[in-house]
Amino acid sequence: MNTSVTKPEQHTRRFALPSFGIQVLTGLVLGVVLGLVARSMGADGVDATTGEVDPNWLTETLSTIGGTFVTLLRAVVPPLVFLAIVASIANLRDVTGAARLAWKTLAWFAATALIAVSIGIVLGLVLRPGDHTSVAAESATAPGTQGSWLDFLTGLVPANVLGLEGSAGGDGSVNLGFNVLQILVVAIAIGIATLKVGEAADPFLAFVRSALAVVQKVLWWIILLAPIATVGLLGNAVASYGWDALGSLGTFAVAIYVGLALVLLVVYPVLLRTNGLSVKQFFSGAWPAISLAFVSRSSVGTMPLTQSVTERNLGVPRAYASFAVPLGATTKMDGCASIYPAISAIFVAQFFGLDLSVTDYLLIAFVSVIGSAATAGVTGATVMLTLTLSTLGLPLEGVGLLLAIDPILDMGRTAVNVAGQALVPTIVAKREGIIDQETYDAPRGRTAWREDAPVQEPAPAAA
Repeated sequence: MNTSVTKPEQHTRRFALPSFGIQVLTGLVLGVVLGLVARSMGADGVDATTGEVDPNWLTETLSTIGGTFVTLLRAVVPPLVFLAIVASIANLRDVTGAARLAWKTLAWFAATALIAVSIGIVLGLVLRPGDHTSVAAESATAPGTQGSWLDFLTGLVPANVLGLEGSAGGDGSVNLGFNVLQILVVAIAIGIATLKVGEAADPFLAFVRSALAVVQKVLWWIILLAPIATVGLLGNAVASYGWDALGSLGTFAVAIYVGLALVLLVVYPVLLRTNGLSVKQFFSGAWPAISLAFVSRSSVGTMPLTQSVTERNLGVPRAYASFAVPLGATTKMDGCASIYPAISAIFVAQFFGLDLSVTDYLLIAFVSVIGSAATAGVTGATVMLTLTLSTLGLPLEGVGLLLAIDPILDMGRTAVNVAGQALVPTIVAKREGIIDQETYDAPRGRTAWREDAPVQEPAPAAA
């Protein structure tokens, strides 16, 4: 009897898939290899009509695999954000000091952004990337999309209850997109209304919770594709961009990545240790989201996985994580909104021979800490950079100097963004005494989390 049971178990272990982290690492390696192969194959030719380069079959395949995964993730984001925030606000009635949690989250967002932008300013002054570049002056062109403080104010007002935005395509089609900031506003309003209505809202709240469970199940299926998607996303990036463009902007790229490394590998570990949290456990728990952010270059697209690992691996209660992580995905960007615009603004000033005063550096810090929310409805670090340059009165044409290597830099920027979006809820939960320390300290499973793991319910906050 015992023998017949033991053998199948051993057989299952022998052919079990490697852990999720190993699968993603394998995907990273395969992506680089296939990307280099695709790049060595060259293009299939040039379209005689449009003049665009036709990618070879391998590059096209990698692009399709990676793009499909990001599209699936983005499709889940709107219902997930809406349902999770409505449910979490309703759950906050069972959490003592909910308002305190929200304010402390925003305070930590601002504090870490201030540290990041300070590092960026120091690196810009020490390495002086604008004085060590061979980029041609004729590359200076103003971008078509610019950020402004008005974008932030108008972005807060939902165009419709779903936060959807439509744009006309060149072939007469209509493309629909979503504005995460507007979805947040709508969800917060409905969540608060649910609290105010009381018992009459119980049927609606039951529907929201049921729908959220269904969406999360679909999300689980999508996340299982992440290792395969990693091959496509990174492979396409290597095949499409390579590293040739780094030559003329080498010092600038080094400054950006040194700044990102200091924040990710020095500042964040110091904050974790200061708050009594294991650095190893944090990075092993957040790794699936950080690695996906690196290859996908999308904080919003990675947000479902960021929220999941924050709850399942880092022990942050769902009632709090489902509010803090979506908020962070739109406003917490230490890479895109702090380090990058700080070094880039200094680069532009040095390139054009303009001197920055102490007031200008303070303005850079102000825009980085406060202004990241202004770009929530208009994605992209380029928008944040134009907001910084316009605030300082620097030439917007300087943005064109940096666009050649932006995809290469964006991978590191997004990885740091997502790491910070998982870090702050974890620290706040620890300081408030609502973190599940056993979950945080537990050995990591074979996947990003166990599908059947119990959901961490909200616990009373510390007095």
